[in-house]
Amino acid sequence: MSLERGLATRPKRRRKNLARFFLMTMLFIVAIFGVIGWYFFLRPSTEHVEPYDGDKHVIVFQGERATMPYMLDSEQVLLPFDFVKEQIDPDLFWDEPTQSVIVTTKDKVLRMQSDQVVAYLNKKPINLQVPVQEVEGVRYIPLEPVEKLYPYAFERIEETGVLLVEKSGYAVQQATIVSEEKAGRVRLGASHREPIVAELAAGASVDLLGEQEGWYRVLTAGGFSGFLPKEAIALTQVRKVELEQSTPSRQPGAWKPLGQKINLVWEQVVNKNPDTAEIGAMPGVNVVSPTWFELKDAEGNLLNKADPAYVKWAHQRGYKVWGLVTNGFNPDWTTAVLSNFDKREKVIAQLLHYAHLYDLDGINIDFENVYLKDKERLVQFMRELTPYLHEQGLTVSIDVTIKSTAETWSMFLDRAALAKVVDYVAVMTYDEHWAASPKAGSVASLPWTENGLKGVLEEVPAEKLLLGVPFYTRLWTEAKQPDGKIKVSSRALFMTGAQKWIAERNLTPKLDEASGQLYVEYKDPKDGNTYKMWLEDATSMQKRVALVEKYNLAGVAAWRRGYEVPEIWNVINEGLNKK
Repeated sequence: MSLERGLATRPKRRRKNLARFFLMTMLFIVAIFGVIGWYFFLRPSTEHVEPYDGDKHVIVFQGERATMPYMLDSEQVLLPFDFVKEQIDPDLFWDEPTQSVIVTTKDKVLRMQSDQVVAYLNKKPINLQVPVQEVEGVRYIPLEPVEKLYPYAFERIEETGVLLVEKSGYAVQQATIVSEEKAGRVRLGASHREPIVAELAAGASVDLLGEQEGWYRVLTAGGFSGFLPKEAIALTQVRKVELEQSTPSRQPGAWKPLGQKINLVWEQVVNKNPDTAEIGAMPGVNVVSPTWFELKDAEGNLLNKADPAYVKWAHQRGYKVWGLVTNGFNPDWTTAVLSNFDKREKVIAQLLHYAHLYDLDGINIDFENVYLKDKERLVQFMRELTPYLHEQGLTVSIDVTIKSTAETWSMFLDRAALAKVVDYVAVMTYDEHWAASPKAGSVASLPWTENGLKGVLEEVPAEKLLLGVPFYTRLWTEAKQPDGKIKVSSRALFMTGAQKWIAERNLTPKLDEASGQLYVEYKDPKDGNTYKMWLEDATSMQKRVALVEKYNLAGVAAWRRGYEVPEIWNVINEGLNKK
């Protein structure tokens, strides 16, 4: 080989070696960075962290950590009031004037006062290990007495301090760790880079709470929540919480007349009770409700007008007697009583005494003209009253209006909440045009009645609802004033009074299509006034009772006995009991 040729090949070899060196260097650098990247970004974390940031008083409610911890006092668990109210019992009540926590169920009333170790369950004293207390602005209630009243399982895990709370019937899928090689490292998040909160051996059981991109969110037997890779576990069974339910001392159940609808009539008692010898037959009636009890002051004292002779007469006729209780339509007294547990309890004690003394079959609550601020308090009063009345075998009912924007007439009524507590709800579907109405009109036109009824049915079950029917009408006077304006006034007429007024003027009622009722109008030649009246009679009553069948209601409630014509009883009875 010539010298020139040898010199020509050397640069080529040098370039190849240089390229090979560069390639090896780059591969080495990539490998180094790969190792570094794996170490810092892909290598599973071996860091361990304390579950729940080391909090030893965590509440886990059906797999989810509660926002508030529980408290321990003398090894007794106390639950945050707000946790119980938000998650377990929305009806849990704090009575500020008496500093008391009130728990109500269908047949129990539990009262626990702050810093008192004696509580009262259905008025009977029970001893508490620890009292209701407030710590750093948080109110706590002892678990011991309330866990027997709620259908929930409460389990405090000694090793971890976690308190598990699960409702009876709660069901959750379970799984187990499949092998030692894939022992479960429960991680804080759905990634191998997340720190470890617990390590589980093969065969350990977990609850599955959810899944996320190849991971399951789990709850360990110790109450810790975290994530496990799907390949680490195998599904097993569904765990369901089942508790033994204690049988109530009396199974609450609304009284129902055998094979009939309820046919109730109110008996208005102003100063003295009626002479029962003068009360005629009332075919079909099965409940009478005399207005006997009335709030008479702001302390919770009741005015009592009950008559044992009336009860005896009613029972001899086969009528149930539901004593009616009013608030005297005094909103200030009502607030004073409803806002204080001791005063509410005072009213309840009197009603229980009178119900037993007079052998009553039920209590009918008629609170009207109530401030909107007392809406929740009225419901609480009924929650506290009803278990005691049921314990004595009494039927509980309450009167409500149709829905409207009038605060003290309608908006103060939480019809849905009340319906959950009581046996029956009577809707007072009358006074569409009231005594001082600026416009003449029907006491209860049929379209207004049905629309109002449908509104109430959105909140009250039909099987609990009694349709209010009026035995009265209003005679309207439209008088022209010197300034040309029309002054409207009215007076109530019983059915018999309306018939007499029409007969004296030789008028013939005509059907008013808009109201669905018979209507008369008369211009008096003597005073020049125009008189108008929408009649309550057999025609209107047949249509009202037809609504009971149409909407499958529990029955009717009529205001009031003494206003009716005798034949109206058969109209109602036949309409309610069509075969």
